[in-house]
Amino acid sequence: MALEEIQLTKEELARYSRHIIIPEFNLEGQKKLKAAKVLVIGTGGLGSPLLLYLAAAGVGTLGIIDFDEVDDSNLQRQVLFTVDDLGKPKVTAAKERIEALNPYIRVIAYNERLTSENALDIFKDYDVVADGTDNFPTRYLVNDACVMTGIPNVYASIFRFDGQVSVFNYQNGPNYRDLYPEPPPPGLVPSCAEGGVLGVLPGIIGSLQANEVIKVITGIGETLSGRLFAFDALNFSTRIFKVFKDPDNPLTGKNPTQTTLIDYEFFCGIPQAAEERGQISEISVQEFKALLDSGKAVQVIDVREPHEYELVNIGAELIPLNTVTANAGKIRKDIPVVVHCKGGVRSARAIDALKTQGFDNLINLKGGIVSYIREIDPTLPLY
Repeated sequence: MALEEIQLTKEELARYSRHIIIPEFNLEGQKKLKAAKVLVIGTGGLGSPLLLYLAAAGVGTLGIIDFDEVDDSNLQRQVLFTVDDLGKPKVTAAKERIEALNPYIRVIAYNERLTSENALDIFKDYDVVADGTDNFPTRYLVNDACVMTGIPNVYASIFRFDGQVSVFNYQNGPNYRDLYPEPPPPGLVPSCAEGGVLGVLPGIIGSLQANEVIKVITGIGETLSGRLFAFDALNFSTRIFKVFKDPDNPLTGKNPTQTTLIDYEFFCGIPQAAEERGQISEISVQEFKALLDSGKAVQVIDVREPHEYELVNIGAELIPLNTVTANAGKIRKDIPVVVHCKGGVRSARAIDALKTQGFDNLINLKGGIVSYIREIDPTLPLY
């Protein structure tokens, strides 16, 4: 729809008056927001402030894609949700909250995982994509799909006290693969669920991300295209790094080698890691509970950190991941040993390390303590 065809009602003019009176923004900028379609990937720590501010600003169509449900551990930073939303699909709760905030916009919810099979079909209906995800396979998928559909990618990431923001694939500028040609080795960079994040940090970074989305839509100011903004909340310091186009970029370099979306789990080494460590025996939480109830001899090892163990534990012996090889003598070889962490990733890595010392009796608790709490003992706190 042409901009001159966009009309704002009397109520919308009153609502957005603080925008409209800004000389650089004015009525034209507000019309551009109303005409825009923005897809937000993830409704977590970054997605929460991002969606709230884009909705409040008057972005006409907001798409939301997520496949998770709201749980207690989200409420420390995901300000879209309240205790009344626990157990709901995140996109459902987010849609309800956004529509209550601004009834003049359209919200489209995709309660599904973003994949190589559906990304291009979803992206083609949007003008801007805002990536608020927390894992490398999805970041590369979002980037590549944006490049292939010609859509700007407003990127942000958070970890502990640090945050980053940039704008990729905007007006022939660099994309995510120019900054990070290859993902880090599997397990090298912990997720927020494993490493933690300061609760206010997503609010700071998500707001900056929303600011970049608005600038991309309206054309005002200078975006972060070609630059990476880095913020350290602990020391309150900021840096801006230049991002240059890589001539060897497989999508946009001199000799492109990739023309379709790929298997991003494989690209990021996740299946390779599983293949390299061989077959790791796993046990479901139901099978684990039955094993404990049977009275058979079994040793249970918790490889989380001490502060996590203090928050919630199931009576296992605590041997943090970075100490498992040094404490291998405490782990028995004559009976089954079930190893667990929060979600099953660190425990698999612990088993990898211990197998080099001759252990062949180690079993990974599938889904970790989170699955145990959800399915076996919901009275325990979920952190």
